[in-house]
Amino acid sequence: QVQLVESGGGLVQPGGSLRLSCAASEFSSDYYAIGWFRQAPGKEREGISCLSSADGTTYYANSVKGRFIISRDSGVNTVHLQMSGLKSEDTAVYYCHANILSRSYWGQGTQVTVSS
Repeated sequence: QVQLVESGGGLVQPGGSLRLSCAASEFSSDYYAIGWFRQAPGKEREGISCLSSADGTTYYANSVKGRFIISRDSGVNTVHLQMSGLKSEDTAVYYCHANILSRSYWGQGTQVTVSS
């Protein structure tokens, strides 16, 4: 059973930066997709960024493109989401998600609050 543990959330002022991390207990395959979703109060969960292990291809939702960067540290099975230019509308619970051999895994979520 793959376990994903997020860290790095918190309170930040508008325009500030945060880096989220997602540590995976293991990757049972060399081929996987891993990324981030978020869910704001009263809204549906949305996918905002992901990375493919096969070729390093990345995806960003329009709402975060140009402000967020996803990266991986393969040596320690960790994926990061560097968030900059944060806005109040980025306030949400952020979830790490991995798809490995067609199975879906979720982290427990970490709260990001953007407020002055």
